[in-house]
Amino acid sequence: MVTGAGGALGTDLVRVLTQSGERFSALTRADLDITDPEAVEAAVGAWASGSDERAVLLNAAAFTAVDLAETDEQAAAAAQAVNAEAPGLLAAACARHGAAMVHVSTDYVFDGAGPAEPGAGYEPSDPTGARSVYGRTKEEGERRVREALDAHHVVRTAWVYGDTGANFVATMARLAAARDTLDVVDDQHGSPTWSADLARALVALGRSDAAPGTLHATGSGATTWCGFARAVFTELGADPERVRGCTTEQFPRPAPRPAWSVLSPASWLAAGFEPLPDWRAALHAAVTCHPELLGRAPVDR
Repeated sequence: MVTGAGGALGTDLVRVLTQSGERFSALTRADLDITDPEAVEAAVGAWASGSDERAVLLNAAAFTAVDLAETDEQAAAAAQAVNAEAPGLLAAACARHGAAMVHVSTDYVFDGAGPAEPGAGYEPSDPTGARSVYGRTKEEGERRVREALDAHHVVRTAWVYGDTGANFVATMARLAAARDTLDVVDDQHGSPTWSADLARALVALGRSDAAPGTLHATGSGATTWCGFARAVFTELGADPERVRGCTTEQFPRPAPRPAWSVLSPASWLAAGFEPLPDWRAALHAAVTCHPELLGRAPVDR
């Protein structure tokens, strides 16, 4: 079962499962209110009992309006319901019906100051310390999953983009057409992650017999938002020097952004999986598969 099937990651999970011939159920927000305990129990129960194979729930649902959650009480309440409480409901229902669960989380659970070793990526065992409403609700969601279900994987990722909904790549392409120069933050570091690569990784995890626990999975390598934007300009055939670096202080946002979002792949590799592709190669593959990300007409495939 895929929850959050209408989002960027959920859309790619559906694509991967469809291409593989896997039997699955894909539920969007309109199909299932994951904050409703009775609805969750009914949906998970019907799905799990109807399968004679190992049942795995892939939870890609999340409230991701980071700044709105910081400034609006209703949005903050929605973030609490979707990011914190709902994963616990899903996990508890999986426990009652003998299903496993892969729950997607985020780099925002960390404070962004970086681990003790300078330049290293965060490990799952490093102390968390979310600084935003979004991050705190995702951190609580992780805890509720762990407490409710033994057969779980929490997978933290970062800087995800895809061809569905708002995303950084499409935004940079749109701004490249509208502005001569563009100022982009150059002191926040992370690993851009193409949702298609992440979807393939999550499906592989769901099929595996990897021990339950918390793993980190992002595109390989790291850059800054400025470096990411310059790479998008390069894919456009535009001069990347049109993108000028600025500091976080020069571009304040309501929700604090982690200065360091790099997640170590060590846990993912130790679990027996291949690393996700290099972020720069993945960007090229993404815009080749989905030229509409750059504002170009799709090609027949």
